[in-house]
Amino acid sequence: MDWTKTLVDVIDMRSFSNIWYWIVLAVVWSTSSHWVLGVPYDVIMRARREGGEAYQDMEDIVRVNVNRLLHIADVSGMWLLGFSAFMLTAILLMGFYYWIEFAQSVALIAVPMTMVGFLSVRTATKLKSENPEGKALFKRLIRHRFWTQLIGMVSIFVTAMFGMFHNLSAVRGFELIIP
Repeated sequence: MDWTKTLVDVIDMRSFSNIWYWIVLAVVWSTSSHWVLGVPYDVIMRARREGGEAYQDMEDIVRVNVNRLLHIADVSGMWLLGFSAFMLTAILLMGFYYWIEFAQSVALIAVPMTMVGFLSVRTATKLKSENPEGKALFKRLIRHRFWTQLIGMVSIFVTAMFGMFHNLSAVRGFELIIP
């Protein structure tokens, strides 16, 4: 029994025709839209509905996560930015210049998630400088979730269209006609 052949057969690198890729895509976007700056959305809604101790707990979680995110950005932000730019460039080149399907699938997740990362740092910076309370805090967190979900919906749409194009282009006789 050849272990490498078995491993390659089990881990199929053809992403757009693999159900596991689509499951990972759904999990990535549902998780990122559920956790608003590290705060579960149900905690935000419970704090909005009940107030009191639930609001205080949410405010504490937001404060801790904002401070944590901004500390990471201050201490190693330039290194993370440089490494991320290098990795995204490499993935985009492999995917769309050398036309490697696995790199394309990773790029269609990584690029929008990088946008969500920048959005999170921007929102954390605004929360730290404005220090909103009550309705203003809820508005800022819900607005962040809205933009994350919008990026996710566009990303899923683009990924689905590109995946369908990729799968159809493997069918014999299918040709892309560009006017």
